[in-house]
Amino acid sequence: VQLQAFGGGLVQAGGSLRLSCAASGRTFSLYSIGWFRQAPGKERTFVAVIVWSGGSTYYADSVKGRFTISRDNAVVYLQMDSLKPDDTAVYYCAASNRAAVVQTGWVDYWGQGTLVTVSS
Repeated sequence: VQLQAFGGGLVQAGGSLRLSCAASGRTFSLYSIGWFRQAPGKERTFVAVIVWSGGSTYYADSVKGRFTISRDNAVVYLQMDSLKPDDTAVYYCAASNRAAVVQTGWVDYWGQGTLVTVSS
């Protein structure tokens, strides 16, 4: 499975961005696709995940009510609203054949990162 992320950029606090993650290859084997983020000098942390079959979603507490993850065929979207400077990070899409990817240890596939910068 290959994952390609798009959509990062610079936005003012309170603004919105939408990230996309296009999956290709053996997508029929996937259990979930999600997003992680890594701020400068910090660990990579879970943001949101969607279960490939059924569409259940889970979010980190820090983004609940502001971010929405969705899927359209082989593309997973992360709609980010009411952005805050603390949301500044490199965002990575990630997928697993085994579980809902809420921990980096459960990730089987990583996409490249896309930088999101939120100015105050």
